Amino acid sequence: MERGVFTANEIDSVLESMGITDRTAITRYGSGHINDTFKVDTSSGKSFILQRVNTAIFDPQAQELLKRVLLKVTSFLKSKGVKTLDFVAYEAPWRLYSYYGDCTVNEVVVSPLQAYDIGRAFAKFHNDLSDLPPPRLEEVLPKFHDTLERLKALDEALSNDVANRAALVADELKFVEKRRAQAGRIVSLMASGEIPERVIHNDSKINNLLFMRDGSAVIIDLDTVMPGSVLSDFGDMVRTATASAAEDEADLSKVYSKKEYFEELSRGYISGAAFLTQAEIDNLVFAGQLSTFEVGVRFLTDYINGDTYFHTSYPEHNLVRARNQFKMVESLEENAEEYEKIVKELFTKK
Repeated sequence: MERGVFTANEIDSVLESMGITDRTAITRYGSGHINDTFKVDTSSGKSFILQRVNTAIFDPQAQELLKRVLLKVTSFLKSKGVKTLDFVAYEAPWRLYSYYGDCTVNEVVVSPLQAYDIGRAFAKFHNDLSDLPPPRLEEVLPKFHDTLERLKALDEALSNDVANRAALVADELKFVEKRRAQAGRIVSLMASGEIPERVIHNDSKINNLLFMRDGSAVIIDLDTVMPGSVLSDFGDMVRTATASAAEDEADLSKVYSKKEYFEELSRGYISGAAFLTQAEIDNLVFAGQLSTFEVGVRFLTDYINGDTYFHTSYPEHNLVRARNQFKMVESLEENAEEYEKIVKELFTKK
């Protein structure tokens, strides 16, 4: 799916309805797969982030739900003195919030220290939202990290084969089938109560962190904040923070999980996540494999469906991403024994 195309006049009209009439520049911002995001500069010296929610994913009813959830979460964090998104205006599907200028945004993790900072920041995020008052946070995207549902979606895509691509992914489907039996482990443990439900981010990548000059971090892109397992967030951190290459790197010889990054990511998260139960601890390493597998399945499904969900730059983009993620799964599986030792040692020293 290509990014939305908007003229400067169209964006100016949106900004004017939000009270911004002195914009001097509009530029694309970030590299998110779903929404369209712009940085807006004004003659007053203030800058803003203007974002259009993807209406193909969030229909009008879902947009209202998303608005309620975002405002509830950000208001609660502000009440605790936690830096978070500061909404200036919200007129679905557009929303405008303040731009944090005194910060650094990174697209990739370039050092073990950064991996540590990511783990520490999301552990704090989980802690900060651990006492979010009832009622239970509404689910904007139900079953977002239900891997069994993702496999059902893949099976449906194969059955429909609307883009005539099913015959092109035989090797990828064999990879999926070998791992299908273990795909429901965390979902089953949550259903039994062995793994608790918590409020999580659901998209815990480094480019959703603003690193401030004072050493703190502000977590952004809160569209997917919902109830779930912290293992989903930790798993996605492993997927992205320990990867040796971008998720659309086509040369699979360059794709693997970096041990030193996993160790520091785990150190950062474990040092701040005092709430972890034994069942959560026991599945931290597996969570990395599962989250990476799940994202690979999603890319593969979107490829088979004709690229209707993720932004793509060329026809095979989602297939390249799926192959990349499956190679990462293999690396995580190969390193599993060593990663388990790392986690065990970190808890022993804690």
